[in-house]
Amino acid sequence: MQLRIQALHVGTITNVSRARMTYDRGYADTATAELLMFVIVGGEHPVVVDTGSASPENVRDRHGLVITREPGQEPLAALQAAGIDPAEVRTVINTHLHWDHCSNNDLFPNARVLVQQSELRYAIDPMEPNLASYERRPGMQPPWIGSLGRMQSVAGDQDVMDGIRLVHLPGHTPGSQGVLVGAGSTRYLIAGDCISWYANWHGDERLGHIPVGSFTSLRHYMRSFAKIEQLGCEVIPSHDPEVVARGSFG
Repeated sequence: MQLRIQALHVGTITNVSRARMTYDRGYADTATAELLMFVIVGGEHPVVVDTGSASPENVRDRHGLVITREPGQEPLAALQAAGIDPAEVRTVINTHLHWDHCSNNDLFPNARVLVQQSELRYAIDPMEPNLASYERRPGMQPPWIGSLGRMQSVAGDQDVMDGIRLVHLPGHTPGSQGVLVGAGSTRYLIAGDCISWYANWHGDERLGHIPVGSFTSLRHYMRSFAKIEQLGCEVIPSHDPEVVARGSFG
């Protein structure tokens, strides 16, 4: 079995704060953040990791963010271009339940949806500063609700199938998780928003690894960085344009 990871580009946030992506850095600067779905192919069935955001209009109205999305970047179009039939996907993994990672779970009607128990609990009743990220405001319905009947919660690290393992990486959210994939001679970690840009992982003169600017526990976040260091893997960030340019891993 030869697993391979395909990164599907499903839009770009054009006006995100740089400080939101790299903690305590660039408060006056705006930057772009790519929206990505990942598909793991080569196993018994395709596995999708994260499902992207709702429409640009929805995101503008709910969050004040500007998303550009070309026709080929519509989630269904991107899947079709990659040769993926959503009906054949049997497993969807949400790295966490923020709106930009789970808004298209309903595209995969035959898939179980794997999420950490701690994430599901927190998404139902987040603390006030996190309400917007989980779309728990009045008049909003969290985007993952439609797939709740197909959700399977897990606790901690767990194998999904041969060569694919969930890795609990709390910090950004209580139930943030990555997906460790053995693809050929390399192990890759689809890191979710524990590592949004390569800059988060590579660090700078002040920190070896830089958290994103949004987190629920800095202590847990730094422990998750240390855990990743022990995995012996190549990290794949969740919002970096270099991931779009590369496109395929393994």
